[in-house]
Amino acid sequence: MTQYFRPIPSCDPARPNGAMSLAGGWSWFDRVEVLERDTQPDIIPASNAPDYALARMTAPRPACGPLEMSNPRLMGILNTTPDSFSDGSRFTEIDTALAHARTMLDDGADLIDIGGESTRPGAEEVAIAEEIARTAPVIEALAQQDAAFISLDTRKAAVAEAGLAAGAGALNDVSGLRFDPRLAEVAAYSGKPLILMHSIETPETMQAAAETAYSDALLDVYDGLQAAISTAVAAGVDPNRIIVDPGIGFGKTEAQNLALIARLSLFHTLGCPILLGVSRKGFIGRISGEAKADQRGAGSAAIGLWALAQGVQILRVHDIKLHRQAIDLWSAANAVQ
Repeated sequence: MTQYFRPIPSCDPARPNGAMSLAGGWSWFDRVEVLERDTQPDIIPASNAPDYALARMTAPRPACGPLEMSNPRLMGILNTTPDSFSDGSRFTEIDTALAHARTMLDDGADLIDIGGESTRPGAEEVAIAEEIARTAPVIEALAQQDAAFISLDTRKAAVAEAGLAAGAGALNDVSGLRFDPRLAEVAAYSGKPLILMHSIETPETMQAAAETAYSDALLDVYDGLQAAISTAVAAGVDPNRIIVDPGIGFGKTEAQNLALIARLSLFHTLGCPILLGVSRKGFIGRISGEAKADQRGAGSAAIGLWALAQGVQILRVHDIKLHRQAIDLWSAANAVQ
């Protein structure tokens, strides 16, 4: 039976002798949870974990483009779509899109993630030409005028090629290379960072499939991301340029989302930086009783701070100013530089 090894992180100032740094970052651990399917978890001293697992847990993470992973990073969301769940139709014009991007940069965003296809539950696929028309001009203008670090949120190789040519510095594939395998080749020859997110099915069908898709959501998502990493590396992507995202809300029930969030630190054992995107998502509204997506910032930040305590390096968010303030205070309290 396959075993999985999860570092149990702490940011406590009373760090015991022999504790290990997590991913070269601000958290440390001296215990590891051993997980197996259909078996109760066990907790062991970190020194008893396999060498390969410890090497992946402790290795400092390489930079994502110009961004070092030694302190928390904020990715600002810029949807140039008419139908995104939170801000659809607000930034479909290039002037309003650029203005919003600049506001996010001024408020403390480290990079801007630009997407031209909604991936909310039930969303239909957008034609390649339309997706390029929505994203490439904004990327080009932002890259030239503001010298911003930009990631392109797309599942399609042709859109990725157009975005890279326009000035995108990273690719963010919500399908984890399932939708268009050629995207791995595009990422490989570009040499740019590649974010691999876990999801199932397509946005149109993923939520309907969530109830029966997993035997163990946490371990199935881990296995799915490990397979996506292998696919990317086989296509020539430098493993030091891969970032993983467990895909909260993408074909997961509320219980499955919470199971992933509770044990986020398992994904450090993949050996990659971790990105988490929970901003304004539906389960935050259900738990908090806040129906309006744009009023879920505080709940989003609460989960974001939990994620930072688990050693997560990048938060993908809408409300940059709110999250920057929360991170600054959290970092000061935890002596994170």
